[in-house]
Amino acid sequence: MTAFPLLANREPVTLNYVLKNKLTSMQQLIECVPNFSEGSDLTIIRQITDEIEKIEGVRLLNVDPGKATNRTVVTFVGTPQAVVDAAFMAIKRSGELIDMSKHKGEHPRMGATDVCPLIPIANISMEETAQYAQQLAKRVGEEQQLAVYLYEAAQPDKSRSNLSVIRAGEYEGFAKKIVHPEWKPDFGPAVFDVKRGATVIGARDFLVAYNVNLNTTSTRRANAIAFDVREAGRNIEVEGKKVNQPGTLKSVKAIGWFIEEYGVAQISMNLTNINTTPVHIAFDEVCKKATERGIRVTGSELVGLIPLKAMTDAGKYFLLKQQRSTGVSEKELIKIAIRSMGLDELGPFKPEERIIEYMLASKADSKLVSMTLKDFADETASESPAPGGGSIAAYIGALGVSLGTMVANLSSHKKGWDERWKEFSDWAEKGEYYKNELVKLVDADTKAFNQIMNAFALPKSNDAEKSTRSKAIQDATRYAIDIPFKVMETAYASLEVIKAMAETGNPNSVSDAGVGALCVRSAVMGAFMNVRINAAGYNDKTFVNDVVARGKDIESKTIALEAEILKVVNEKIGV
Repeated sequence: MTAFPLLANREPVTLNYVLKNKLTSMQQLIECVPNFSEGSDLTIIRQITDEIEKIEGVRLLNVDPGKATNRTVVTFVGTPQAVVDAAFMAIKRSGELIDMSKHKGEHPRMGATDVCPLIPIANISMEETAQYAQQLAKRVGEEQQLAVYLYEAAQPDKSRSNLSVIRAGEYEGFAKKIVHPEWKPDFGPAVFDVKRGATVIGARDFLVAYNVNLNTTSTRRANAIAFDVREAGRNIEVEGKKVNQPGTLKSVKAIGWFIEEYGVAQISMNLTNINTTPVHIAFDEVCKKATERGIRVTGSELVGLIPLKAMTDAGKYFLLKQQRSTGVSEKELIKIAIRSMGLDELGPFKPEERIIEYMLASKADSKLVSMTLKDFADETASESPAPGGGSIAAYIGALGVSLGTMVANLSSHKKGWDERWKEFSDWAEKGEYYKNELVKLVDADTKAFNQIMNAFALPKSNDAEKSTRSKAIQDATRYAIDIPFKVMETAYASLEVIKAMAETGNPNSVSDAGVGALCVRSAVMGAFMNVRINAAGYNDKTFVNDVVARGKDIESKTIALEAEILKVVNEKIGV
């Protein structure tokens, strides 16, 4: 399957598209990933996803059709009731447009909307999500008169909560299956619907659908590898008895199939708990088992979306195998993951369209750091009061620790220092952490200033409005103190990396560590100026006295540590 970003006469499902419909961070969010039994006719797929986009409060994130599987995986997020409404309309429309009696495809299926899971994303529990899944299932069963089965967390009867058990026999076998009392639907009529089939609705944890490509066309051999790795394993005969032989990967479901569209066989996996079995471990294990059977892995394919951490963890994993520093940027880690697992073999892999955090991100939260250096300088020099000294202090700090991180990475890769690569890699990782935190604070400081301006602009024509305005000003002022103070703390902490690199890092780069120390000192002192000027307008003087005292302590420690670092640097420069 490959994601298609554009349907005829439709705006691309990209980050910019998502940003138009931003939800507030405190809202409950549910993800819905319905699978529809149509993967070729984009007109049908568009009509189904149109129903989703009509519902206010949801965002369509990804549409991923596959011709060979004749199946489309759709991903959208939103507030719980909006997700239920959107899913209901999509299920209804798919039943009108898809005729299961004519359907053929590689993937197991039992209905026009084959499966429709709800996944808790933010500020909502699995138990609550399961209740919404049950609400959706009841509504579909009763209003659409369609056989509906609950699965995973939404199914109280655990003997029939497994999707593969429910779907056993698939569409072709359901006419006989549905009449058995033990397979009476949870909602809707116990009648086989020839056109729509039946659907399964549930609640589950985040699942990664992931396919590994093989240099063979043999489904039988692909299945053999799938049985080697999937948790359920295979049944073998031991002394005349059938015994289950578990696979090597926990929380993994897998089958092998041939994809005519690509001309290759694949291991199709569902990674149901990527904390137990991450994507990179699944990939490497399939490589190992394929090699044992004389088959090679040529690449892999993600279906739908993936969490950012799964990609950065994969990048670090493959760098560690090479004994290379893992203290590199998020962008570089993702690039390493894509290349190492061949995620772009069958089509472009665009992180901004496949990583869930990037799809949910707000462009407004990274306006400044997304600029070019020239644009950032121009914006700073303009008549606009923001970005101001606080944002610049954070950015100077980020540049300072970036220099320390650079020295760590150069040291990790220095010829003759091979046995020390992990030592410097660990320092580089610390540096990357501090750098990323300071980069976030660049925009946060400008946001803090804007909140103060917005608070002062509130109406004050009566006592109630004055009270509301006064509280808003104080809340915004507190935030405008906290942000630069966080810059101080983070920048000061980052000096541990710079000091270590000045003392033990590549001597050819010791001057870079020195410049880094100068930058961080300026960041701390500049941020402290912002703490003090904003504290002057805060009414809680006990808090003000405390934060200023702590700020002075950080400032003095920073100046002292900078002096130590510069002494080491100057001694090593020696001129």
